[in-house]
Amino acid sequence: MFPPILTPFMMLALILFLLPLFLVAFIGGVTLVFHKLGIPFFLAYILLWLSLIGSFINIPIKKIESYTPIERFEKISFFNLIYSISHIREQKTTIAVNVGGALIPVLIVFYEIIRLLVAKMYLLLLQSFLATIIVLVICYFFSKPIRGLGIGIPVFIPPISAAISAWALSPQNPAVVAYISGVLGTLIGADLLKLNRIKELGAPIASIGGAGTFDGIFITGILAVLLV
Repeated sequence: MFPPILTPFMMLALILFLLPLFLVAFIGGVTLVFHKLGIPFFLAYILLWLSLIGSFINIPIKKIESYTPIERFEKISFFNLIYSISHIREQKTTIAVNVGGALIPVLIVFYEIIRLLVAKMYLLLLQSFLATIIVLVICYFFSKPIRGLGIGIPVFIPPISAAISAWALSPQNPAVVAYISGVLGTLIGADLLKLNRIKELGAPIASIGGAGTFDGIFITGILAVLLV
């Protein structure tokens, strides 16, 4: 068996064809999630774009001393040969919050909590709290420190645990429980409770909710609701 040979033109055409389909599916999925959470369509559309744009923005909170020297690598070309040279930088890690991956999902959670309080849906709030505890414990034990990067966790662990917990505790209304527990459980269990381990990893930045260093909490909440 031989893999198909793609010319640069064919690869570009394939990307241009698949990218719009991916965007349509993603936007449709996120809009469906917000609809399940009782968020009006126009607000859901605004939150979607704020989350996408905000995923590129990290707000620095503080710098902490790292026990491990932080290495940065620079590539230098010499007679068409590429050399990778490491530079030892100061031993400080920047703790930041990703706008699209953490800040906006937490604001949505607060919106849902207030909405449930106003509607006097106290049982659903209790179920969300219990599901959050379950997801928090699971994320805490599955998240692992990765040297030079931060805290990592298998991408499907948080949404699957949130979806299962939501179905088990609230089969009549699992969407709200899945989102709240998926966001808060991941944020607290995999991120906040493991911040003390960041000092050992030599990571230049630990972005809560950002890609690469922490799992995107926004995506976790979206997948958790789609699974239910």
